[in-house]
Amino acid sequence: MNHLLENTMYDVAQVFLLPTLLLIAVLFLFAFWSLGEFLLLAWRRRGGSGQVLVKAWQQRKDLTDDELDLLAHTVLEAPRVASRVTPMLGLVATMIPMGPALKSLSDGDLAQVSHNLTVAFSAVILALIAASITFWITNVRRRWLAEEMIAIARLRQEA
Repeated sequence: MNHLLENTMYDVAQVFLLPTLLLIAVLFLFAFWSLGEFLLLAWRRRGGSGQVLVKAWQQRKDLTDDELDLLAHTVLEAPRVASRVTPMLGLVATMIPMGPALKSLSDGDLAQVSHNLTVAFSAVILALIAASITFWITNVRRRWLAEEMIAIARLRQEA
């Protein structure tokens, strides 16, 4: 019974390798897309525009602080989730090929060991790069949005 359970868990884990690798690839591309979007927004902010919350408030002056806060959370949601999920997927993509690598090692198939370790380490490297980029973007944008909330409060006082 133990052997059946162990083999079933091993087989189920192997099924998740390809979807995990695909998600890491998508999140890696998303990180660079977000980086481009971030750089464009930074360039616009230098020119005095590119302030998402201020623009929304200027279009609808009846927006409450809670509504603006919700908008800020919405703006940050995708890169924030990516920065937290991607390292976990990297760990999963590292651990799944370790089983076959260890099995290949016991069989003396060093080429297969090398292949599985290459997949494991490549996946975690890409995942960590993507997570680092989205983490940095999220934190800088969080500060920008806080600055915008302060600017809106000042604009309200002036009005």
